[in-house]
Amino acid sequence: MPDSTSPVKKQRSEKSRPSVFWVLAALVIPIGSLLARFRVVDAGKLPRTGAFILTPNHYSEIDPVMMGMVSWKLGRLPRFLAKESLFSVPVLGWFLRRSGQVPVSRGGSARGAAPLDAARKIAEEGRIVIIYPEGSLTRDPDMWPMRGKTGAARMALENGLPVIPIAHWGTQQVMARYSKKISWFPRKTIDVKVGDPVDLSAFRDRPLDNATLTEATAVIMDAITRLLEDLRGEKAPAERWDPTQHNQKETGRFDG
Repeated sequence: MPDSTSPVKKQRSEKSRPSVFWVLAALVIPIGSLLARFRVVDAGKLPRTGAFILTPNHYSEIDPVMMGMVSWKLGRLPRFLAKESLFSVPVLGWFLRRSGQVPVSRGGSARGAAPLDAARKIAEEGRIVIIYPEGSLTRDPDMWPMRGKTGAARMALENGLPVIPIAHWGTQQVMARYSKKISWFPRKTIDVKVGDPVDLSAFRDRPLDNATLTEATAVIMDAITRLLEDLRGEKAPAERWDPTQHNQKETGRFDG
């Protein structure tokens, strides 16, 4: 992992206007800060203004909380593609709707009218949305990014949104993959690295068919994987894990 790390600095931009995020931050940040500290590499690469899609790796069910904290600390309000069923949960559903989270039907696909409409609105308002391209927790035995789904690429190409890759490592020490138990002590360190915008220019003038979206998704996953390699100081497997090649379900829990 590179020695040059940037401290997480709070920025007063989107956060300066009162919103439901202030309530969420007041509830989540103090507890999350007891669980973990963040070391962010290349924090300056996260745009402080303008719309974009942030694409992290995914290996723990507490990842969204940790990535939401990073986004908040870097001055951007986190908006996720969230499971549609969560929006019917009392109180939680209200917070999700009020904070602009995007409902997605079971299976984690970013296709359909709601996510695409949300992307257009995000672009118009200069907001960001956090999408996990893998769609669910990675099935890779060593927690490297697995094969991605095409939702992030589709939203980016259809709406002209930049894709900013980001990788993190250490969240599994807070909550292991598929565990429901949080490890409170000692306080953990989560390493985060922000990448340059993914170059999707080769796909801009192509029909957005399955071949194009699959290729574009592979480019996004390559960018995330390189960042994670830097954080872990290791090389990822030459072939990305594909659940369908290992008789695994695309979604839900599994015994790995």
